[in-house]
Amino acid sequence: MPRRPRIDMAGYYHIVNRGVEQRIIYKEHEDYEIFLEMLCTASKLYNVQLHGYVLMSNHYHLLIETTQENLSKFMKHINASYAIYFNKKYKRSGHLWQGRFKSWYVTDEAYLYALISYIHNNPVKAKIVNKSEEYRYSSHLAFIEVAELIACLRKSFIFTEFQDKNDRKAFLQSTTDDSILHEIKKTSNLVVTSVNEKTVSHQRLQEIFANILDNKDRNKKIFQATNEGYSQHTIAVYLGISQPYVNRIIKKMRDNEL
Repeated sequence: MPRRPRIDMAGYYHIVNRGVEQRIIYKEHEDYEIFLEMLCTASKLYNVQLHGYVLMSNHYHLLIETTQENLSKFMKHINASYAIYFNKKYKRSGHLWQGRFKSWYVTDEAYLYALISYIHNNPVKAKIVNKSEEYRYSSHLAFIEVAELIACLRKSFIFTEFQDKNDRKAFLQSTTDDSILHEIKKTSNLVVTSVNEKTVSHQRLQEIFANILDNKDRNKKIFQATNEGYSQHTIAVYLGISQPYVNRIIKKMRDNEL
């Protein structure tokens, strides 16, 4: 069966790549550091923005944004450069990676925000750490302790959407159920939302939040909007409040329903 053609257009992507036969691809601290250096070099070379990452011992996850149709070139540069480094250092030959990297085009805000939680939660699921911010080789700690930042993370949407450290911390500590991510991934279906759909979406938000009586009424309407499928980010932007604040309201409303 022929391989399905890879989508290669400007936008957000979730990238996953694994070592061949699930083998270790980062053996020492230096290996993680070298990979990140190569990632930043390629990001600058191909004008790609890194928004989040986690490097596990035998695979990695990236959340990136391309501005040109050059995803394959970007990934080839990183994977080839690191394979040459790794094989030379450990005196091995042959393939380092398990086939082609996997990529998913991100078309939904909810998907985008859920991905950050999912990516950072990998070390917790693997029972390496108890909390994602404890893991050394992901972007979670860097978003909270800016001194840990690598250069190509500085323009991540995490900083533009959550300029306050406490807001970033609250957002990053919110968890996303894997089943929710799976459903978002299915329904996105690799289709870019049209301008008309965005206009209709905005009109519906106007209807939901028309004639707000007080904060209690607003909170009920926020809960209604999430039940109709609107992302917390979309609601927060529309109302001019922070996404972590919307997250707290929804959590409180759900707790009250139990």
